[in-house]
Amino acid sequence: MTMRILSSAAVLALLSGGAAQAEFALTLLHTNDVHARLEPISKYDSGCPEEDNLAGDCFGGSARLASAIAAARAEGGPSLLLDAGDQFQGTLFYTYYKGKAASEMVNRLGYDAMAVGNHEFDDGPEVLAEFAARLTMPLLMANADLSAEPQLKDRIRKSVVIEEAGERIGVIGLTPRDNPELASPGPNIVFTDPIDAVQAEVDRLTAEGIDKIVLLSHSGYEADKRIAAGTSGVDVIVGGHSHTLLSNTDETAAGPYPTMVGDTAIVQAYGYGKYLGRLNVVFDDAGKLVSAEGAPILLDASVAEDAEVKARVAELAQPLEEIRQKVVAETTAPIDGERGSCRAGECQMGNLVAEAMLDRVRSQGIQIALQNGGGVRASIDEGPVTMGEVLTVLPFQNTLSTFHVPGATVRAALEHGLSQVEEGAGRFPQVAGLRFTWDPEAEPGQRLRTVEVQEGAEWLPLDPEKSYGLVSNNYVRNGGDGYAMFLDAREVYDFGPDLADVTADYLAARAPYTPRLDGRIATE
Repeated sequence: MTMRILSSAAVLALLSGGAAQAEFALTLLHTNDVHARLEPISKYDSGCPEEDNLAGDCFGGSARLASAIAAARAEGGPSLLLDAGDQFQGTLFYTYYKGKAASEMVNRLGYDAMAVGNHEFDDGPEVLAEFAARLTMPLLMANADLSAEPQLKDRIRKSVVIEEAGERIGVIGLTPRDNPELASPGPNIVFTDPIDAVQAEVDRLTAEGIDKIVLLSHSGYEADKRIAAGTSGVDVIVGGHSHTLLSNTDETAAGPYPTMVGDTAIVQAYGYGKYLGRLNVVFDDAGKLVSAEGAPILLDASVAEDAEVKARVAELAQPLEEIRQKVVAETTAPIDGERGSCRAGECQMGNLVAEAMLDRVRSQGIQIALQNGGGVRASIDEGPVTMGEVLTVLPFQNTLSTFHVPGATVRAALEHGLSQVEEGAGRFPQVAGLRFTWDPEAEPGQRLRTVEVQEGAEWLPLDPEKSYGLVSNNYVRNGGDGYAMFLDAREVYDFGPDLADVTADYLAARAPYTPRLDGRIATE
């Protein structure tokens, strides 16, 4: 953890007694869902060429983040730098280095604590353990029993107490309970109810005399509001997982910054390193939160890049250049792969990926493609398409899986995919060879209305008794995002070509590619 020296003004305040001594002001700087975006990003959250960066068209990146953090710290006063999880996965920096590049940047920037996100488990406990061993700050996860996982039980803590300016602040970590569906944590970890886990840790910290508590919650904005309402003693929730922008000035924001639920202030700062969250809080002498205000800082061209960090990122990028600079296709218009699009309805990138999968295996008797919207991670801008861009969209190294299931199982899968739209869940189904209508106002489990499958030139109603050939990615076929209904599929083959390669080949064969929406997913 990082300890900083009190400013002379703060020392005088402590010595003078009275009201100045009674209140404690603290600045919380925070990030979430960085997803290996060490370099600047475009407005589509994907790679941004250096010429565009120099022209002022890029955002974020570790070098810009370093400057913003340094500027905030230079103002003086107590502060903590916190991350709400998902440093892993999203660019070649993770594909190539796994957690090594992320741990180096986290350490260099001087974070004080980090929650474990679901993507920290993408390559199993071993890679997460290696990441944790390199960190100079604590990695936190309160709602998991690690006693049977030897690689992690001594590496990750439920909470930590950080002393700052003579005050002790408790920081608790939280990870998604459904990690076994979202990632690959292995069979040895038991994930538990977040509200119970948080309250137990708050009670333990309170018993030790800690009266200022921050929760790093990789749970999502809606879940954080439920956690705030269901617990007592949490002053601030620094959130992640849902990539939510909270702001008092941006009309696209999902809610105010902070969002207050009772006495708890909830903040989140979108993702991909595009913003640095900054919340200024004041506690009274009893540890009660008396004020909380701030804003996410947009890391645009007005924020200079730290020269040393920029040079180091460039050095780390050298082995990646040959892969990502290869032009594989061209597109006549931007291909929309935005999170808000692909997790709520038909999206252009979902159509592209699903069509690419189906095209590759249609000759094998496969009729339907299903891609989870959460597996689509970025958009692609107009013009030449590089392999690096494709890998940013599809970074998980998933392979094509082919299998056969009855029509009733297809219907159950679609209903499942529509069940958490309000939460922006990654299970939303992007499809090809199939079209459906649904009612977003209906109760989960009862949203699907009509389903038709393409049979030659015709569209025929889905037959619940008939066996259909499906293609998806190996993550979904093996129950990822909750698609457990596919675990009992027949004629399964999970080891097809890499999904990114399949998509790149499909684009190349159709260059210049024109993105499209055709109404295959419609609401009633």
